[in-house]
Amino acid sequence: MPLILPVLDKNPVFGKHCFIAENATIVGDVQIGDHCSVWFQAIIRGDVNEIRIGNEVNIQDAAVIHCTYQKAGTYIGDRVSIGHRAIVHGCTIHSNVLIGMGAIVLDHAIIEEHVLVAAGAVVLENSKLESGFIYGGIPAKKIKALDHETFQFNIERTAKNYQMYASWFTDAKP
Repeated sequence: MPLILPVLDKNPVFGKHCFIAENATIVGDVQIGDHCSVWFQAIIRGDVNEIRIGNEVNIQDAAVIHCTYQKAGTYIGDRVSIGHRAIVHGCTIHSNVLIGMGAIVLDHAIIEEHVLVAAGAVVLENSKLESGFIYGGIPAKKIKALDHETFQFNIERTAKNYQMYASWFTDAKP
């Protein structure tokens, strides 16, 4: 069973039809929308601030979602994919975004809608990533425009596929 714990009387809240892997950890002031999946060894720690996650979001294996005490909550829109081993910390990610494997997004960064953050990229504190582009590197820089085919293949397809993958395990919520 996943490790789901209250912190200071704040319990995680889950929407409908979520898949939470048996070794995922979700604690504290966390709200997760409908049709989301939290994969193996992923950690969502709403112990020091709030974490709000929209609908159709997938948080892949070993990803860490956290925030900063009295400084920065974490807000994730709809149809967002957080890649394997990514770190998302105290930032805002709008809808229809892909955060690549191993990427890091730091406090007060804002990632607008329709953005792809490449694997291994580091989005520095207070950065603002403009809608409609691919960003990569350390620190993350605008690489090129996000064309329709790349958006469909990488962002839309990944969000839909993870709903399908979750259905292979269970339709039960935690």
